[in-house]
Parts: sequence; C-alpha cells; structure tokens
Amino acid sequence: MLLALVALSAGAAEPALPVFTDVTKQAGIDAKHSYGDFTLSNIVEGTGAGAMFFDYDGDGWLDIYLLNGCWLKDVNDNRGRRLRGKLTNRLYRNNRDGTFSDTTDRAGVGDKGYGVGGSAADFDNDGDLDLYVLNYGANVLYRNNGDGTFTDVTARSGLGDARWSLSAPWFDYDGDGDLDVYVANYLAYDSGKFRKYFAAAGYPGPLSYGGQPDALYRNNGDGTFTDVTKQAKLDNADGRAMSATVADLDNDGDLDIYVTNDGMENYYYRNSGKGTFTNDALAMGLAFGEGGQGVSSMGPAVGDVDRDGRLDIYVPDMGYGCLLMNRGRYFEDRTALSKLAIVCGQYTGWGGLLIDYDCDGYLDVFVANGNAHHEYTEEDVLMRNDGKGGFIDVAKRSGAYFHSKYVGRGATYGDYDNDGDPDLLVVNLNDSPRLLRNDGGNARNWLTVSAKLPGGKSHAAGARITVRTGPLVRIHDVIPVTGYLSQADPRAHFGLAAAKAADSVEIRWPDGRTTRMRNVRANQLLEVVQEPK
Repeated sequence: MLLALVALSAGAAEPALPVFTDVTKQAGIDAKHSYGDFTLSNIVEGTGAGAMFFDYDGDGWLDIYLLNGCWLKDVNDNRGRRLRGKLTNRLYRNNRDGTFSDTTDRAGVGDKGYGVGGSAADFDNDGDLDLYVLNYGANVLYRNNGDGTFTDVTARSGLGDARWSLSAPWFDYDGDGDLDVYVANYLAYDSGKFRKYFAAAGYPGPLSYGGQPDALYRNNGDGTFTDVTKQAKLDNADGRAMSATVADLDNDGDLDIYVTNDGMENYYYRNSGKGTFTNDALAMGLAFGEGGQGVSSMGPAVGDVDRDGRLDIYVPDMGYGCLLMNRGRYFEDRTALSKLAIVCGQYTGWGGLLIDYDCDGYLDVFVANGNAHHEYTEEDVLMRNDGKGGFIDVAKRSGAYFHSKYVGRGATYGDYDNDGDPDLLVVNLNDSPRLLRNDGGNARNWLTVSAKLPGGKSHAAGARITVRTGPLVRIHDVIPVTGYLSQADPRAHFGLAAAKAADSVEIRWPDGRTTRMRNVRANQLLEVVQEPK
C-alpha cells in the first residue's frame, strides 16, 4: 500500500503524520443515508443515524452495519411518499481485501423501520454477535444464527421498546454472567403539532417536546429480558438522551453509566456494586458544561487522555464541546485550556471519537460536524494530542477528506484492514457515508488486544485492559458502544510509539479474575482467551 504521508512540520524529526484516505467507493460501500424525505423539516429527520463496526461472521475482520431512515406518515412530508418501502438498513461483509459485499438480504437484517442507532453483543452466550437495531418506533433484536443469517426474536425477547431509542450499550450489571442492556431514549415527538418556533431556525428544538425515560433491561438467561429500571434506581422520567456509554469511571471494579442529554443536564450513574446506581453527575462535574448551561450534548467518548490511569470523557455539542478530565473525586472541564474550544466552537459537533490515530501513545480527537437544523455543511475536526495537555489542529494536513464539508452525524472507528491503526466511518445526513482508511498510522509501534471469554468466541464486554511501557500506563474498557448513535471496534488498540514491546498487558475480566502477560511484542493483533473456571 502506497502511504501518503504529510510532514508534521518542516524539518520535523518525528514520524510524519498519517492521512485518512476516502476509500468508500473502491471498498464497495454504495449505501446512502436518507431521513425519509427530501427536505429537512423536523427533529426526527435532523437527528440522523449512526454506524457500526462489528464482526458478525466471526472471521476476525470487521464488518459494517449502516442505519437508515424510512418514510413515516407522522414524521415525513407527503412529498417523500415515493420513498415508502424503498429504504433499508445495510450490512456489508468484509472481504478481507479492502472491499466489502452487501449481504443485507442474505443475512436478513434489512430492517425497514426508522433506523437511528444500533449495537451488537452476544446476549445468548452462543459465541456470535447478535444485533440490536434502535428505531424511531419499536426496536428490533436479531439473533445471530451462526451461519451468516439472523432471526428476528424481538417479540419473545421483550426488547421491542417502542420509544425513540438512540443508543444501547451492553454490560453485565448484575454479575450473573450474561449481558444486560441500557437503552437510551430521546423525546416524545408530536408528529409536527408544535408550531410556535422561529421559522428561520428550521424546526422546533428538543425543549419543545417532553422527554422520555431510559430503560435498563436485565437478561433473564433464557432469551428474554425484564425491565429493571426502577429496581436499579435509574428511573428519570424526563430525560432526553442523545447517546450513552458504560465504563469504570471511578476505578472501583464495576461499570458505571454515562448518559448525554439534549438541552438539559447529563447523567452519571455510579454503580454501587449491589445492583443499584446513584446519579452523581452534578457532584462530579459531569452534569453541565464549563459555563453551567444545559448544552446539547451528543455522543460521549471515553478514554484516558492524559495517561494517568483514569478514564476521561469527551462530549461534542452545538457549542464548544466538553473535555472532562477525571481527577478522581471530580471531573475538570479542560476544553478551553486544551485548545479544543477554539477549534470546535465554530462547529456543530455530533460524532466524537477518542483514538490514537498516529500510534504515539496519546489519544487524539475526531469530531464529525454538521448544522443541526439545516443541511448546511461543516468541516470535520481532527485534533492531535501533543502529550502536554493540549491538542493541535491537524485536519488540513490529514488528507483531502478534510478539505471538503459535510452534514455529519454518527461516527465510529475500527481497524477494518487489520493493519494496526484505527480507520474511521462517518455517517452524513441525507448523503453517502465515508469510509476513511488510515494511511501511515502504523509507522509507529502498536498493539491491539482482543479479549475473549472462555471458548474464544465472544468478546469480554466490560473487561479492563491495561498496557504498561516503562512509566506509562494506558487503560481501555471493552465497551464498543461509544460516540453518537454508533458502535466501534471491540478490540483495544494501543499506540506504543517507539517501544518494541509492552512491558506488561493485564486484563481484568468481567468476573473479576485477572490475566497478566509480560514482555508482549509490538505490532500484533493479540488474542487472549480467558481460562475457564
């Protein structure tokens, strides 16, 4: 592969910057997002959709699932009726040669509902990833049959939540060995009845409608789920969730929930370890932005930005975004001091990611941008972590893609070509998605860790992976649902910079047991399978 490299600066001694190459067409990704109409006219249409990287056939190569809207009478204008029945979600199988094949029909996952978000997890513990599609309207759960096809098991499962769901991270909240799911719901749209708004704004915003409660569904272990939201003390009747993720934010060994809401405070549900949660967002500095306002928070991205052994959070929004640094007893807003605000403040951020795209050991920031109420294009953001608490705008030096503008929404990352650096997948409103191959990110050393449960088939959702090189410590929690409406590569990627090996790799498994390895060589996809009890 010919690598197009851009110099960091004239005479720079360190490796050149990678570039992202738009390979959408040559990869065979021919889908186009639609909101079910031809003119943007309401908040349902404007919310857009996400995308998923997940290995549905278990061959070790990431496949792609793209969500799509549809024409609905209570959402879209009559002019969009010609789209009725013609829009569907799309599944693309990785051919392992840089191309993908559309296997939607064969797999049976071409849901024609109003698709917004999705997530994948092995809910039935049979060794393959099942698919949960989140809609404006009833959600759909597809069970993976293990032969390249799926079966709709929504009715029996009890996961056909009819509220407007946007995000659904899976994790074992009760420690019983199977995966439960937190479903983040948005608001109660009124079919366009509310008309008291400033016409130039495009359409009414989120505070024009009532919120909807999220839900936690406990896996019963028999293919069915029970709503345990109230028992878990997670009931908030008037939330407006834009997305949610799960991580061990307080380093106590269990997984907490972070929910970003629209036009109101965000929720941080601290896990008590006893089956219940407490909303500590306000006390921890996670409820609002730096100015104290309830901003339009989009999808949360979690990662250890400053490599201090604590997970930090980045949240894009319609203003400056928020970089919330974990100080142990509270989170500090460092958006302005990190120099993210001066760049991000001019855009409307949606799909935010924390990735080490250049493998230097520090997490960088990518944000997909686009106007919220009109199809006005904006540039996407790529900010490189300088390792000193700040970020440098490198977008214009990172490929032709960043010289064009889009109406961005969901974004996700995954090493789809298995070459050791994270690639990007960006969803654009009413437009084609963009698959962006990372060229040159693997010029430095790297390590990708795939943590598997006993048997070696299912990813260990909720595991914590810690990699040490000298005095530097990096951590990653295996929760692939991250960012806006999307799901990322479940394998943990670590940039090692000049180190030819990691001094140690430690995996804390979901059941609390630990595996440790020493002197792990760099530049490999390392699969670690947990020993059975």
